[in-house]
Order: sequence, then C-alpha cells, then structure tokens
Amino acid sequence: MIEIYETQRAMRNMRKAAMQRGVVAVLDVGTFKISCLVLRFDGTDSQNEVEGVGSMAGQTGFRVIGAATTRSRGVRFGEIDAMQETERAIRTAIQAAQKMARIRVDHVIACFSGAAPRSYGLAGKIALEGHVVTEHDVARVLAECDVPDFGFGREVLHAQPVNFALDHRSGLNDPRGQMGQELSTDMHMLTVDATAVQNLAYCVKRCDLELAGIASSAYVAGMASLVEDEQELGAACIDIGGGATGISIFMKKHMIYADTVRMGGDHVTSDISMGLQVPTAVAERIKTRNGGVVATGMDDRDLIELEGETGDWEHDRRTVSRAELIGIMRPRVEEILEEVRERLDAAGFEHLPSQQIVLTGGSSQIPGLDGLASKILGQQVRLGRPMRVHGLPQAATGPGFSSAVGMCLYATHPQDEWWDFDLPIERSSVRTIRRAVRWLRDNW
Repeated sequence: MIEIYETQRAMRNMRKAAMQRGVVAVLDVGTFKISCLVLRFDGTDSQNEVEGVGSMAGQTGFRVIGAATTRSRGVRFGEIDAMQETERAIRTAIQAAQKMARIRVDHVIACFSGAAPRSYGLAGKIALEGHVVTEHDVARVLAECDVPDFGFGREVLHAQPVNFALDHRSGLNDPRGQMGQELSTDMHMLTVDATAVQNLAYCVKRCDLELAGIASSAYVAGMASLVEDEQELGAACIDIGGGATGISIFMKKHMIYADTVRMGGDHVTSDISMGLQVPTAVAERIKTRNGGVVATGMDDRDLIELEGETGDWEHDRRTVSRAELIGIMRPRVEEILEEVRERLDAAGFEHLPSQQIVLTGGSSQIPGLDGLASKILGQQVRLGRPMRVHGLPQAATGPGFSSAVGMCLYATHPQDEWWDFDLPIERSSVRTIRRAVRWLRDNW
C-alpha cells in the first residue's frame, strides 16, 4: 500500500513539474481509437499557494495546441493485448499531435477503460489535537481510513475524500481552518487490475515518454460530460466505447462509484459482420451510416447495398433492408444496457436525489439509443457531449472525445487524492501490524 502511495505521489509531482514547464500531453487509449491532445498552460497557476490540489487548490488555464487521433491497434476490452501494435499506434498519435503543436512532448497523462475496476467506500475518524483543523489533521484522518484487503494483483487508481464532517456538521469540502473536536471523512477508493496498469506504463515508457498520471476513462468521461448540477445532485455517466462501457456515478461533484461492462460498439460491429457475412470494415461503415435500434414502417423498404470486396459479384452486390440491420443491432445494444442497469442497481443508484443518466462515448451516437436506454434504465436519459475547452478542434468535440477532454480537466483541475497529503505512514504501518496480530490471535 505504501508503494502505491509513493508511486502516485511521484507521478503527481512529475505532472506539476511538467505543467510549470508549460506543456503536457493527454492520451486516451481506447479499443477503437487512440487520441492525443497537447496542452499549453498560460501560467495562471495558483497551486503554489496550498499543498493540496483540486477543490482545495487553485486552477490552471490551458489551451489545446495539438490534437491527433489514430485507429487503435493491439487494445482489447480497453486493455493492451499486443504491446508492439499499441506502441506503434501511440507513437503515431503522439507524433501527429506534436507536429500540429510544433513542440516536443516529454510527459503524458493517460486514461484507459477496462481492468475490472472495483469501488470501495472507506471511513475514518480522529479526535483533533487542537481546536483548528490543519493540513496535518486532514492527512491523519485520511490515514485512519481502514483500507480493505482488495486482493493480490490489484492497484489503487483513485482514492478521493468525498466528504468531511466536523463534529455534527457534514458535507464539508475543505475543513481546514475550521474549529471542532472530532474530524471524520468518507473516501472513495477505486482499484483496478495491476497488470493492465503496468502494461500501459511500460508501453508509454517504450514510446520514450514519461507517465505523469493515470486515470479511469469512466471517471474523466463523467467530468467532461456531466454539467455542474448533475455532478452536484447525482447522475450517472455511461461511456459506451468500442470494447468496453464505462459507468461512473457522481454525487456532490465527486465520483462515488465506477465500473466497466466488457462490451461496446465493436461487439455490435462483430454481430453485423457475422449476421450479414461481410468484412468488419464494411460492417463498421454500415453501422455508422445506416445503423439504429428503433425500426419504423419505412425501414422495410429502405435497402442498403453491402458493397463487399470478395470478387464474387452477386455476393458483393447484395442488399439488405434497414429493418434487418436494426434486428441484428438491437439485441446486442439491449444486452449492454441490461448489464449497465444491473451495475447501477448494485450501486444503489435509485437512492440518489437526482437520477439523471448521461450517455456518451463514440457508440452512444447510434440513432434511437437514448429512447431505448430510457425504457431499459427507467430514468431520465440524455446524450452528452464533452464541454468545450479552449483551442479544441471542431473534429474533437463529439461524444467519442469525452475521455480525452475529461483528461484535460483531470490534468489541470484535479480533485484531491489521498496521495496529495503527507500521510503519517509510520502510524499507518503500525496499525497494519496490529491488525495482523489481531487476526493471528483470532484465527490460531
């Protein structure tokens, strides 16, 4: 646990140093595409004023000066499957973005989906030594959170305090400087498969780049797609990508739950390819141009030319009705949404004051998806696009770029994480030893 804390803290410091030099790149490693944005900072940085970051610190102005996208290769279910192919794709995206920005980039902040994320809610409580809450008290109460045994081969990706309470006053964002007797906190911790993180870090290193931060795609897509009221009152962001569908729930402007469904738009394309007996490239084009999930009376007469390239003229010049295409696509889309509903039910989403659901990601653009989602999920559903950031090209403003834009916000306006504070590590280690002794005494 101490090693994870130190690694994340080192990456945080590296990111701050890169931002002070003025340039950093963000990388969205997806199953369908790899996107890279190069950010330049204008120097209005107030993070030097306080030790913490995010809501407890200032913000940084930035501008996108380079953007590039390439077809993803070697990534499956949001995780790296073929190292050399992924390295080649990342190099292509980085070099194209650097060429547009006319500057060399040394540090990148990456996000990825998949890796079987799991959410944990932790709580900690301490008695204040003085009457005024200090930075050291915040660090002590975070160290008091009893971390569960999340299993071998898992890494902590995010560990964010989502609420502070001082005596009987709850809902505090920043308790420092306030007076009280007892300080308590609630923290959300997200763990992922360690192998997926290590593969991504190694791949970035092979590209001669320094990894200055890493985040969950579901988290950053929610940051970019949810408006302020939705983040405050409670909303879920469903990021439907190519190989995985990310789920994140926000409340009081903090992520309180995240999960991933290992299905996405590529599975719909694969169904079309097998159902119509056409190559994957043709199936993707048909899905993009003519796809949908709600059939009308006109769709039986709306014929689609398959335009295959097998050399068999009769096979290549076949036509299918749009109703047949919808009949292939709808069952898979329904399956994805049913899986999403199961995860939302398990998270207790129905107990939030507001139950808005926002669909984003490249595959959310299927016509009629929002109507089908409102029937299956039974909530208020809207299609979300990422908020506009300064200098972002028009081609990168669609739902497919929610994670990339969210990474810009994550890099420049980060929320507090556990490793932003100087935790009393020695005390935490002693508590771990005591817990081990207690377990031995109880079980042997």
